[in-house]
Amino acid sequence: MLYEDDYEFDEQPAHIRDRAIPGSKPSGGRGRGGNGGGRRRFGPPRRSGSHDRAVELPESAIPARDLLVELLQAMGLGQLEIRYIPRAEGEYLEVNGPNLAMLIGRHGNTLEALNLIFNNMLNVGVRNNRRYYTIDAEGYRAERAEDLKALAIETRDWVVREGKSRKLEPMLPSERKIVHLTIADSEDVRTESEGEEPERCVVVFPR
Repeated sequence: MLYEDDYEFDEQPAHIRDRAIPGSKPSGGRGRGGNGGGRRRFGPPRRSGSHDRAVELPESAIPARDLLVELLQAMGLGQLEIRYIPRAEGEYLEVNGPNLAMLIGRHGNTLEALNLIFNNMLNVGVRNNRRYYTIDAEGYRAERAEDLKALAIETRDWVVREGKSRKLEPMLPSERKIVHLTIADSEDVRTESEGEEPERCVVVFPR
């Protein structure tokens, strides 16, 4: 079952986003690849483009692009390229350019804070048809999404093999959305979100 808050970005607690990819160790079993459900850590940011291709900015996304440019200029960042990349988990505005370490911040904290402020500003006064974007910097978040997709598939395979449910560690709404969507079409498992923020997590059940 998909919960509405799994698709919202307004109330994302920043203190739990930038950490190891969550994955709890199930009793009596090891995850695929022999990692025992252990935590994975992100490598350095990579240049995007290996998995997704930018497309022409749609007219509906122009206000978002313009707002992001204004915010980045206020941060004192120089000439930057902003690419629009639609992905299964949502619309990305990817920033590319020199000296983006300032934008990403320690463990991505600055990028996360900017994303929260950006989406709240973009949707001020909007009641219907709110738009939420993921701001990325040189593929930093795209890499995170790929790891979450791999975790979802690994968890699905474990649940099918062991025949019992597996609970992942707490995730942000945007992270839970990626897990839900990655295995939504599986005939062998179903997913639900359980708990309250910031401890809300995904549970994968066998069908």
